[in-house]
Amino acid sequence: MELLKALLLLSGVFGALAEFCVIPRIDSQLVEKLGQRLLPWMDRLSSEQLNPSIFVGLRLSSMQAGTKEDLYLHSLKIHYQQCLLRSTSSDDNSSCQPKLSGGSLALYLLALRANCEFFGSRKGDRLISQLKWFLEDEKKAIGHNHEGHPNTNYYQYGLSILALCVHQKRLHDSVVGKLLYAVEHDYFTYQGHVSVDTEAMAGLALTCLERFNFNSDLRPRITMAIETVREKILKAQAPEGYFGNIYSTPLALQMLMTSPASGVGLGTACIKAGTSLLLSLQDGAFQNPLMISQLLPILNHKTYLDLIFPDCQASRVMLVPAVEDPVHISEVISVTLKVASALSPYEQTFFVFAGSSLEDVLKLAQDGGGFTYGTQASLSGPYLTSVLGKDAGDREYWQLLRAPDTPLLQGIADYKPQDGETIELRLVRW
Repeated sequence: MELLKALLLLSGVFGALAEFCVIPRIDSQLVEKLGQRLLPWMDRLSSEQLNPSIFVGLRLSSMQAGTKEDLYLHSLKIHYQQCLLRSTSSDDNSSCQPKLSGGSLALYLLALRANCEFFGSRKGDRLISQLKWFLEDEKKAIGHNHEGHPNTNYYQYGLSILALCVHQKRLHDSVVGKLLYAVEHDYFTYQGHVSVDTEAMAGLALTCLERFNFNSDLRPRITMAIETVREKILKAQAPEGYFGNIYSTPLALQMLMTSPASGVGLGTACIKAGTSLLLSLQDGAFQNPLMISQLLPILNHKTYLDLIFPDCQASRVMLVPAVEDPVHISEVISVTLKVASALSPYEQTFFVFAGSSLEDVLKLAQDGGGFTYGTQASLSGPYLTSVLGKDAGDREYWQLLRAPDTPLLQGIADYKPQDGETIELRLVRW
């Protein structure tokens, strides 16, 4: 509490000149628990479950996983190199397509940079070219007059620019211009709500470009866009302190930590956000590995921009696996599953053990007959692609809601329904 008062005092004293984004210190035991939650994921070395974000998050944290960390990076390298070889041969590489485009490949490049690896080899150049081709394809999809949309989304577009910039690779003005135009024309607002994650990723990418003075002809627009992103994130702060929602707050803080600002209440806003994160950690939030990997850097006062000049000799505390709690017999709860946006509306109540995930409920419903669903793997976990035979079409997705209209902030593998809840699966456009 005394630290909080001191930070508030300092932000008031120096606010007229420049405010810095600093969050209150989080108890080291809470931080250690976060790191321990990543350890089991580092034992999952199948191609579907490898997640470069885990390695990046650990390298930017105050903790390390020793040889487990080395093995994980080795597995990442083997997988991505094999995919790269398949992409140039006639072999079926359908399982590799998601890995060689967009966010996944960008995160892999960040992981290599976190290991202080610089590209100078032919393999490295091919990875860079692959990501540049992705951005060119996305640029074409957006269109000359900006009337289209990326094949993926602007989050992956910004992340890809960030990864290339961190490796000090230049991009054509036309590629950067698409991101600038999107920031300038509020393209990151969906259903009346600002996508804080997308804003933050765009801000990080543009800040990197500004630091290197890449795309010098665009510099005034880049500087203005960074300020625009900062303002939007600050305006998205909820009374509770988080930006957008609790899970978008770490990436938002990364962006706000990259540069000081004056006259915008930056210091106070970051202190409030840090306090909200502390409360959420005490309540057991942040179980998803992707979300944890975005949070760990800011708890070590670092951001993705620290990968420009990574410190691979920094001292980090060795993580040890957490002691598992003794198994207790769980109570049985009831959860109702509802689908209104289907040819035949569906509503059924199921009984599961407390602590079961929404995915467990979906599996039980499908095993019982009369209900079907499909998923697709992603770095943040499985997400719904179809329900009751209805596939999500172009610019559609299956939204998860707690009845009547509260969107869930977690995916099907992470959300744990409470007793008596009704969960609705709703097909919506974005």
